[in-house]
Amino acid sequence: MQPFRKINSRVVPLDRPNVDTDAIIPKQFLKSIKRSGFGPYLFDEWRYLDRGEPGMDCTRRPLNPEFILNKPVYFTSRILLARENFGCGSSREHAPWALEDYGFKVIIAPSFGDIFYNNCFKNGLLPIILSNAEIDSLFKQCSVSFTLTVDLSEQIITTSYGEEIPFIIDPSRKHRLLKGLDDIGLTLKHANAIRAYEAKRAVEAPWLFPAQSHA
Repeated sequence: MQPFRKINSRVVPLDRPNVDTDAIIPKQFLKSIKRSGFGPYLFDEWRYLDRGEPGMDCTRRPLNPEFILNKPVYFTSRILLARENFGCGSSREHAPWALEDYGFKVIIAPSFGDIFYNNCFKNGLLPIILSNAEIDSLFKQCSVSFTLTVDLSEQIITTSYGEEIPFIIDPSRKHRLLKGLDDIGLTLKHANAIRAYEAKRAVEAPWLFPAQSHA
């Protein structure tokens, strides 16, 4: 997982409440656990006019010209602005995988599905919760030239008009994002202590380590 850096980007305004994980990445794409390659299928049923299936060449599929991600001005956007209860529904971790693989690094909404919210932090995404009034204000300001700068270190969002909006994040989650530590990375920081403990236990209880006892 890459360390989180300050993000400056145009904002994609997805003005829909209760966007569930099946809308984010439909169920037919859940056959792989590689964590990559899901970006082309993000919001599949909204982005395309046909039904998507794993392995399809999405560059040849008919696009829905009305869907926001298909507007060329947003092709490189890294910040998604959403409405309440974003990421509700099933617990599939493929949803944050698809968002991250597409290129999003920040999702701003008034509320998130609990499991989706937790999964975002495990996959390098920053979900930011703001009040309904703040979200409404951001939607009203959104235009093709509207940008936000998200500074995780300072916990400040700065609009292209100079307005500063503070946000709250759990300190441990902030630390992990800034350092690029997922669950495995966090465990590996204690690798020396783990090896020392295993060596000690191998002496104390060799029957627990049959492979070593026959080495």
